[in-house]
Amino acid sequence: MKNVFLVPLALLIIFFATGCAPGPNELAESTNAMGELAGFWKGLWHGFISLFTFIVSLLNDNVTIYEVHNNGALYNLGFLLGVMAFYGGSGGGAGRKKK
Repeated sequence: MKNVFLVPLALLIIFFATGCAPGPNELAESTNAMGELAGFWKGLWHGFISLFTFIVSLLNDNVTIYEVHNNGALYNLGFLLGVMAFYGGSGGGAGRKKK
């Protein structure tokens, strides 16, 4: 009986989660005012400093966490790797043996 409710519930959760996904970035693959396009290395750096950038963005409207003028998937990959590196997303705590 539990499986009868589990599958529709899982589908409903997936439906709502995908409904929260952001739309396309229309400024991707377009350069900024200085003619620059953020790539993997800038994404890595922006991900690494995301906590500090967030704090500054609360105080200054000209600062954003994410560079919209980026090259797409490589910038996103760098950003996520930078966030994981800073916040310790490597799973080191999960691999530790409990005493």
